[in-house]
Amino acid sequence: MPSRTLDQGRRPGRRPVAARSAGAAPTVALDGRGLGVAGIAALADGAARPAALRAADLAYAEESWATARRLAATGRVYGRSTGVGANRTEDVAVADDEHGLRLLRSHAGAIGDPLPAREVRAMLAVRANQLLAGGAGLRPAVITALVRALETGAYPVVNEYGAVGTGDLAALAQTGLALAGEHPWATPGGGPAPAPLALDGNDALAFISSNALTLGQAALALDGLRRLLAAALPVAALSLLAVGGSHEPFAEPVVQARPHPGSAAVAARMRELTGALARPAPPLGRIQDPYGFRCIPQIHGPALDAADALDRVLAVEVNAAAENPLISVADQAAYHHGNFYAAHPVLALDGFRLAVLQTALLSAARLAALSEPDLTRLRPFLGDQAPASSGVMILEYAAGAALGELRAASQPASLGHAVLSRGVEEQASFASLGARQTLRACVTYRRVLACELVAAVRALRMRALEPEPDVPAARAFALAAGALDARMADRPLTADVAVAEGLLDGLAAL
Repeated sequence: MPSRTLDQGRRPGRRPVAARSAGAAPTVALDGRGLGVAGIAALADGAARPAALRAADLAYAEESWATARRLAATGRVYGRSTGVGANRTEDVAVADDEHGLRLLRSHAGAIGDPLPAREVRAMLAVRANQLLAGGAGLRPAVITALVRALETGAYPVVNEYGAVGTGDLAALAQTGLALAGEHPWATPGGGPAPAPLALDGNDALAFISSNALTLGQAALALDGLRRLLAAALPVAALSLLAVGGSHEPFAEPVVQARPHPGSAAVAARMRELTGALARPAPPLGRIQDPYGFRCIPQIHGPALDAADALDRVLAVEVNAAAENPLISVADQAAYHHGNFYAAHPVLALDGFRLAVLQTALLSAARLAALSEPDLTRLRPFLGDQAPASSGVMILEYAAGAALGELRAASQPASLGHAVLSRGVEEQASFASLGARQTLRACVTYRRVLACELVAAVRALRMRALEPEPDVPAARAFALAAGALDARMADRPLTADVAVAEGLLDGLAAL
């Protein structure tokens, strides 16, 4: 029969990742085939519950487990009948059931602060789904326990640091010990933790050989940054109106002359937001605007393309049977390999962060432009009529500080290097660092955009301008103006920026 483990992309029976029946909470299918970023985020945030597992998927996992046990009993299988890392040459007796627990205990040494619930829940969702791809050779009871935890809201206490992009060994070892009853669970709302499982020497490495935490964090970061990228365009449209900017950069002939998909999508969205014509008339004032307005498609577009590229990588990774060794039921063989090395995710994450940084720099440039009387026809820094009013001057400093942290988080994690386990693991991808950096980027990018939004709404109010009522930018302005303080006198703007941060998800949904 065809190998289910080696033919993930072409297996029949692919189901939608999320479904909703009448009157029921939405569900996300975990089946090793169709899980995506939206489903991971919904499970992590408790906005959906896992769908009932298919009997056929569990039966295949059972067959994979039985195959792995037979192989370990009759030959040398890494981590089952041998040690791991530099201990791979040491044999372990098949009857030594304590081998698995010793491995989990020794690897459950993650350090740092406990991770937030949603990041751990994302890890649980990814790991359960990967195990259903059928290549781990792990007892099916582990899968059902992970799904049960997602249903009840329980999650193991997992600490932040313990991986270098070659498998989230420490985090998953802590999770494995929690499943065995030797490590604490957090139980928000008083829901029960899964009952302890009896794990043996065949279960430990099969469970921890995964980048599930890294992939879960990457999915949450992508989900959050996609929303912010969507919100950035209504904010930019309000800034464009505030300075009387040209619509020429979004014209269809401009896009067709250099048809990158992301840039074309951004130009079309800006035309939609502002009501601009596909072939706008030349501007009456200045010939062309600063880069912050003129280059929106060329700078924001690559971020959309990078988001799509990361999405494609994650779609492969979270549905992959990437455990080492791969247990092939079809071949009745264990294949030792390097699929745990997370080069694809880290390179996609690094490129995505750098692209997001470019859009954040553009937002800061528009913020600076909103302080320029030559562009707004208002007082410097959007000050009121008081002498030497500072207006929104401090927002440039605040946004600059947030940009500094975003710039630091955008440094490529893939530049990292490590030689571990007595030299037998001589390279590391540092995808785990890349995922954490991308989560940090969500926070700082949101703050930069919020500063621009506060200034754009203030400028429009001061100029008594509003978008045309039948365009989406009008709804964006109404949403923001209805929530932001209308006082123009010099005052602290901390609360205004906090309110603006909270408005961005609504702007993304317009």
